[in-house]
Amino acid sequence: MGRNDRLAASRKATNVSLDSELLRDARELDVNVSRACEQGLAEEVRKRKWAKWQEDNKESIEAYNRYIEKHGLMSEYFHDFGNGLRKDEADDAV
Repeated sequence: MGRNDRLAASRKATNVSLDSELLRDARELDVNVSRACEQGLAEEVRKRKWAKWQEDNKESIEAYNRYIEKHGLMSEYFHDFGNGLRKDEADDAV
């Protein structure tokens, strides 16, 4: 089964209502209406999934941000090329 066969097998015919002037313009410009609709729908689904994920994980994200605000990033601890001390700790150690 080739790529085109798989694409055809994974597609489902459906009816949509489109603005008639927009559809006329698309046809005049030789736009593949099915593909254009699919691309637009895919982008909308991606955006909504991302927004849902952010909402579903809002508390965890906020907790993580509070932790980072309070304790800083781990990379800050090692930012001095392996010294092992943050600059403020290194000043106290001397």
